[in-house]
Amino acid sequence: MLDPTLLRKDPETVVARLARRGFQFDLNRYNALEAQRKSVQMQTETLQASRNALAKQIGALKSKGEDASAVMAQSQAIPEQLHVLEQSLNEVQGQLTAMLQEVPNMPHESVPEGADSDDNVEIRRWVPEADANGDPKPLPFEVKDHVTLGERIGLDLELAGRLSGARFSFMRGPVARLNRALTQFMLDLQTSEHGYTECYTPYIVNASTLYGTGQLPKFREDMFWVTRGGAEADAKEFGSPILEQYLISTSEITLTNSVRDSILSPEDLPVRLTAHTPCFRSEAGSGGRDSRGLIRQHQFDKVEMVQIVEPETSYDTLETMVGHAEHVLQLLGLPYRVIVLCTGDMGFAAAKTYDLEVWVPAQNTWREISSVSNCESFQARRMQARYRSEPGKSKTDYVHTLNGSGLAVGRALVAVLENYQQADGSIRVPDVLIPYMGGVEVLS
Repeated sequence: MLDPTLLRKDPETVVARLARRGFQFDLNRYNALEAQRKSVQMQTETLQASRNALAKQIGALKSKGEDASAVMAQSQAIPEQLHVLEQSLNEVQGQLTAMLQEVPNMPHESVPEGADSDDNVEIRRWVPEADANGDPKPLPFEVKDHVTLGERIGLDLELAGRLSGARFSFMRGPVARLNRALTQFMLDLQTSEHGYTECYTPYIVNASTLYGTGQLPKFREDMFWVTRGGAEADAKEFGSPILEQYLISTSEITLTNSVRDSILSPEDLPVRLTAHTPCFRSEAGSGGRDSRGLIRQHQFDKVEMVQIVEPETSYDTLETMVGHAEHVLQLLGLPYRVIVLCTGDMGFAAAKTYDLEVWVPAQNTWREISSVSNCESFQARRMQARYRSEPGKSKTDYVHTLNGSGLAVGRALVAVLENYQQADGSIRVPDVLIPYMGGVEVLS
């Protein structure tokens, strides 16, 4: 959530920065609600002062033995008036909160301006063997896609379709072990070399958790949500609301919310957390070539990185986290490039985002495999995650939150299958994964 103090003091700057990312902030509506809030608050303060003054007047009259009934009648009417004002204040504050919850984060000044992914800017690329264009050299045989390659070693999309529908996968044997090897390798690297603490988190969360990281209320249709068995029937019978819970779309949600409603000390920071979880996304509206195979699934695995830091260090941390994701790809020997997203292509909560794109030979193109973002204090403000810069001081500041994929396991599997394929359709196992594969060097 944006800083309401900045909105009150310098709304024009906020409007201009949001316009860079194509969001038109309704300043007139905001000003009207803010004026209404101030009016109700002033009326409340006036009534409270009047109540205090009348209480003193009543005491003075009684001490003199004089009749205080008229003044008492005035005083007795005030609580009901205050109650009405309190309801009005809650209503207008609720409208303000609902309005601000729909507003995305402001882009950092270094983010390039643009409308969509066509305006993203490449920063660098890592290609061990490049052609004249800087792309990876083509394989010297007819390239097979990851579905064809995967089916030979245990990928069964047809079975997954019968079990669950489109955009799910079923793996058995070698491909399942390779998928697990990628996950274990990533977790070991993030914990042993990059200093993250491994976590195991819930896969189902409540609505307030999703409000904290910004998935709700705007992106409810992108989520899978669940109710406990019998909850709907019970709600109808007893007239109570259904408690909605949601399958996580990323463990960024649970890892970042681990500091919700907390006041941290400088000694607690930075917080570095990682977790491997399945991720569940409805992928509403997506289609085309990504509807086949593992590129865009309703359920996929990801190793996530989250850091909670002091504000002055967050942009250095962002660069460091991009390096952590790059290290995974380099050790796997997978060609990739780093791009900075333009203002029109960033996620809702991000102030700046880098994407890492891996080379997919069968598509002869780059595909996103990691997205690393600095959300500054946007999520922390929603979560009330703060820190006290100096012990003993009452003042607190909001922490900055960062998240990134380290990496998306399914897309790493796609990249390994296609980049390590051989002419006969077998798959060489990347050197770094051989110990996780029990010494197996080729899958065929």
